[in-house]
Amino acid sequence: MKAINGTNRNLARFLIGKAIRLASLLAAISVISFLLVSRSPIDPTQAYIGADMMRVSPEQRAQIAEYWGLDKPPAERFIQWGSALLSGDMGTSMIYREPVADVIRERFLSSLALMITAWILSGLIGFIAGAVAGMKQNTWIDRLIKWYCYTLASTPAFWLGLVLVIVFSVWLGWFPVSLGVPAGVLAENVTIGDRIYHMILPALTLSVIGISNIALHTRQKLIDVLSSDYMLFARARGERGFGLFRRHGLRNIAIPAITLQFTAFSELFGGAVLAEQVFSYPGLGQATVEAGLRGDVPLLLGVVLFSAVFVFAGNAIADLIYRFVDPRMKERRSL
Repeated sequence: MKAINGTNRNLARFLIGKAIRLASLLAAISVISFLLVSRSPIDPTQAYIGADMMRVSPEQRAQIAEYWGLDKPPAERFIQWGSALLSGDMGTSMIYREPVADVIRERFLSSLALMITAWILSGLIGFIAGAVAGMKQNTWIDRLIKWYCYTLASTPAFWLGLVLVIVFSVWLGWFPVSLGVPAGVLAENVTIGDRIYHMILPALTLSVIGISNIALHTRQKLIDVLSSDYMLFARARGERGFGLFRRHGLRNIAIPAITLQFTAFSELFGGAVLAEQVFSYPGLGQATVEAGLRGDVPLLLGVVLFSAVFVFAGNAIADLIYRFVDPRMKERRSL
């Protein structure tokens, strides 16, 4: 009973500490992001008008700025935006003419399927590749996997996406060049198969890039485990190959790999922004780029805050898993 109460208290302290850190992080990001946006060389009013700039009179321009609150000083606009944010209102997107929360929700659902697919594929393939490289240390298999990882670790996501488009879409014609659904098809006629078919190349781009970190980390961790005393003792008893890995190595390398995979949310989100732009995929990443280029301040600030929460959640889940799975963390809490 005491152990359960102690665990609950530790969990409560952990969650309260994370909540305080998240609140302070969002406050700092809000201030810094608003300062950067207010000093941007892009004029939101001019970006909002677009190509019709020559047909808009100065009076109409002033009315547009007044309607969106762009004629007020930055400090006043920040206070007004922050007050609305605290009440749950993230503002209205200047591009989509919809509430920012609705735009983020709709676009994130499209990005979520892409990111989850890439996240699972990169984690599984990276873990298997790292385990194989660790078990086959200093062989041609190990050198091949390391070469692959080091090459992709320095490869930009947008460049790899362009290469995949050229090879598989233009030359071979196996996959569509862009978009998340077939062009000219009504939304009610789009099937799940169509969405998956259009998602293959963007997901492949993200997953291939994300394999490197997890594979190299798993390889090094397994090498350290194989050189430990208890592994030498297991080999002395005659254990070899996959049985040795399954009984003594798998759990020791799985915990760090899972933790690292959850902390990769920031790289996943950043890669999704580039991949969606290359493939014109209608997700949150493409909305972020459009908001930045067209001066949509409310949407840009909303996406920044949402991405901060998304990345923070991944790191918090990784910490939570490590605390409950790693026996050494349990021993520290009991001291």
